[in-house]
Amino acid sequence: MVNLSRYGERAIVGILVVIGFSIFLTTVLFPFYWMIISSMKNMGELFAWPPVFVPSELDFGAYWSVLFEHGFLTYMKNSAIVTLSTVLLTISLGTLGAYAVTRLYFKGKHLMQRSILLIYMFPPIVLVIPLYVLMSTLGLRDSLGGLVLVYLAQTLPVSLYMLSSYFKQLPPDLEEAGLVDGCNRLEVIWRITIPLSVPAIMSVALYTFMIAWNEFLFAFMFLDSTNKFTLPIGMQHLFSSYHTAWDKVMAAGMIITIPIVIIFLIFERYMIRGLTAGSIKG
Repeated sequence: MVNLSRYGERAIVGILVVIGFSIFLTTVLFPFYWMIISSMKNMGELFAWPPVFVPSELDFGAYWSVLFEHGFLTYMKNSAIVTLSTVLLTISLGTLGAYAVTRLYFKGKHLMQRSILLIYMFPPIVLVIPLYVLMSTLGLRDSLGGLVLVYLAQTLPVSLYMLSSYFKQLPPDLEEAGLVDGCNRLEVIWRITIPLSVPAIMSVALYTFMIAWNEFLFAFMFLDSTNKFTLPIGMQHLFSSYHTAWDKVMAAGMIITIPIVIIFLIFERYMIRGLTAGSIKG
């Protein structure tokens, strides 16, 4: 009886886990499924009731229209330029800054460590007006370079915090051995610290990529020219112009979503390892 009751409890737990997992997957994946099939429906199926869950035929005309008639190829290029520039600058400056905070001693080091995340105490909407005035004064408004600087101010503090936490777990003996062997400080960083910090660096790169690729508020405030729009602004512009053409809106949503999903799935293991670095002392 004891064994039977134990097996019964395990069966109930297993059933509950399967049900819960199924509900979770349905909740998470169904919006993506609906976005995909809606981008391929004809107008009759888009507004049909009851809803059509499987289109009669797959129509990719909305993707062609969005890419080649509504400028999304240009928006993708602009987003790629801004995102990759932000990622490269964040990784480069974040690595050097985090190494300096972790390994070097200078005046104001502890104050810098405590205030490194101070910018995140303020919501982005609070920073829009002063940044708008600053960018206008410097002549950087309505430019992709100015947008990169704004994004860098948002992503660099977190990258410094994440990388410095990881660097603290690296044994300094390896770096000291490199210095003894004749390497200078930059060579030690390039040959020893960076190879050992790939998980943290990749997690910072992925985090920065997602922020810069999806950011809307600052791009909406600082970009005026249509040929400089990024994908989120292009999406808003498309929706405001063709808010009833749901096939085009859904196709644009897929174009924005697919790159970030693919990159996340490829580098997800690095992000987990990087985020958990420093939580366990070893």
